[in-house]
Amino acid sequence: MNLQESTHKTHGEQPGPATSLDTRRVSEVMHPGVMTCHSSSTLHDVARTMATHGVHSVAIWGDEDADSIGFQGMISALDLLSALMRGESLASSALVAARKDVHTVRASAPLSEGARLMVDEKASHVIVLADDRDRIVGVLSALDVTRALTLT
Repeated sequence: MNLQESTHKTHGEQPGPATSLDTRRVSEVMHPGVMTCHSSSTLHDVARTMATHGVHSVAIWGDEDADSIGFQGMISALDLLSALMRGESLASSALVAARKDVHTVRASAPLSEGARLMVDEKASHVIVLADDRDRIVGVLSALDVTRALTLT
């Protein structure tokens, strides 16, 4: 697993729409839990999971019974479409489209940190880790942050 935890520092600059994003925590607006598939899943399996559950990303696990040790990568709907546009078949392994370097943020981090990470990394989703260990507890999407802005 290659989870890259956010270490963004502002060096005296405010990162953006401070007020509401700085006062709320990632855990308040994230989607708890994460949809998963096994590393033997196909792109078709992942597409079906996304469509059935209305999610935009799925974690790929190497061992269905393992915790974060089995994490192999993340695949978003855009990653899936990119693979298909490159000529991959729906029968191809989901691993061909998965991102291995997944960016993360801690659940107790200010929402502004999660938003800044998405902007800096040009990522529509980041993985949320527990505060006390590297265990995935949810997913934060750009839509989650947008929704939070409308509720302030």
